[in-house]
Amino acid sequence: METQNKTAEILNDLIQINNDRIEGYNKAIKELEDKDADLKTLFANMIGESHQYKLALAQEVEVFKKDVDTDSTTNLGKIYRTWMDIKALFTGHDRKTVLSNCEFGEDAAQKAYKEALEEKNLPEFIKEIILKQKDQLKLSHNKIKQLRDMQK
Repeated sequence: METQNKTAEILNDLIQINNDRIEGYNKAIKELEDKDADLKTLFANMIGESHQYKLALAQEVEVFKKDVDTDSTTNLGKIYRTWMDIKALFTGHDRKTVLSNCEFGEDAAQKAYKEALEEKNLPEFIKEIILKQKDQLKLSHNKIKQLRDMQK
């Protein structure tokens, strides 16, 4: 029973991280200019990925007969978005700044998934789901980093 509670808690934490990611990319899309349509499309795709990840995680939480936390975000995510607002006031909404902010968010997601995988009593099939999502998120992280590095 304790393992089920802990597993559901970890999965709900990852759902919240994906909510943070969705909120962050929605914010980034609003900050971009029309000429940045390529980034808007990329970010919209990443939002779609996070919705898929949330759904898969929520299904597993429901298997344990626990409440699913599909709408809330983490306090860290709220602090991060406030920090993005303040930073944007001073640095603007150029591509490099937006991409740097997004990379920071992707780093936070990687850290959360890494910490989840370090939990010793997670069922193996849950670890597989988390690892697969982490790997996909790493691809997104690398794409954001690559685009950021291309900016002057």
